[in-house]
Amino acid sequence: MLRNALSAPSRAVRSSLRLSAQTPLPRPQFQSMAARAAPLSARWYGSETDSASKTSEAAAEATTNGNGNGNGADEVAAVKKQLEAKDAEAREWKDKYLRSVAESRNVQERATRDMKSARDFAIQKFAQDLVDSVDNFDRALAMVPEEKLKADERTEHLKDLVNLYEGLKMTERILMTTLAKHGLERFDPNGEKFNPNEHEATFMAPMADKQDNHVFHTQQKGFRLNGRILRPAKVGVVKNK
Repeated sequence: MLRNALSAPSRAVRSSLRLSAQTPLPRPQFQSMAARAAPLSARWYGSETDSASKTSEAAAEATTNGNGNGNGADEVAAVKKQLEAKDAEAREWKDKYLRSVAESRNVQERATRDMKSARDFAIQKFAQDLVDSVDNFDRALAMVPEEKLKADERTEHLKDLVNLYEGLKMTERILMTTLAKHGLERFDPNGEKFNPNEHEATFMAPMADKQDNHVFHTQQKGFRLNGRILRPAKVGVVKNK
């Protein structure tokens, strides 16, 4: 009986110990709450850090953009200045080129004119000496009276005179044709208006039946060499006033 009475409390103690060992403690609930709170605090600190880093990055980007815009404006101004300088240089070289081309053309034209003038008037001295001989032909032909050339009855001497006249006339015609091929031409201004550039007035006389300041007599015929007056014609001019 006594053994049973002592063993009963010991069994009760062992059973209570087993129950206490099997029953879970409430500590994991507090641990789970702490574990839940830790991510929240980490998340709050993390958001603060991200916002601060974003703000600093934005400020740095703004500073970079500001510096970039300033540098870009300077570069544009520098490029514009270089373009203006190159444009001015190009205009200067274009002006020099045009001037050189114009000068070379003027030199070529001047050389061409000089060569043509030298070629056209190379015989000027020879022509001046030759016109006196042509004048002698003209004087010799003028010495034959016109009535003898038109006479109906011709003696032997008159025939010889006519033949000589025709021979001189033919020689003069051939000579003037040859001289005309080389630019030497003879002109007779009788009846034309007086031109001081081509005529030389040796005397003046009033003539009622002729216009004033016109040539009525040719004392010596004039000559042109390629359009230039080689010798002016000596003439008599009407002077009625």
